[in-house]
Amino acid sequence: MKKSYFVTCTLCPMGCRIEVVVEDGKILEIKGNECKKGEKYAIDEFSNPCRILTTTVRIQGGLLPKLPVRSTEPIPKKLIPSGVKEVKKAKVKAPVNYGDVILRNIFNLGVDIVSSRDLEKENKEKKNG
Repeated sequence: MKKSYFVTCTLCPMGCRIEVVVEDGKILEIKGNECKKGEKYAIDEFSNPCRILTTTVRIQGGLLPKLPVRSTEPIPKKLIPSGVKEVKKAKVKAPVNYGDVILRNIFNLGVDIVSSRDLEKENKEKKNG
């Protein structure tokens, strides 16, 4: 039985709404894309959708209790929940700079998890007023 799936391409500002016609798990037709990039995007999105992993990790001694982090490249969407669990296990101490590697090569994909901001150490000295 043929089924249609719709995706919105995000590779350029056009935002084409692409229809992927599938039967028995095989792509029969792709329509609605204005360029070849859209066709490839639709194929990838149907066969192996990938996303940037974004989450937070606890940080010791920082001005804030959590540090925002993200993957350097998209990872398979099905690995996002496991990736969040892996990141939560990380031990991070302040100070941290934007782009510092928090976890290297997550799931052996060649993708690192990096800091999304600078985070200074907490100043434990109290100011006298």
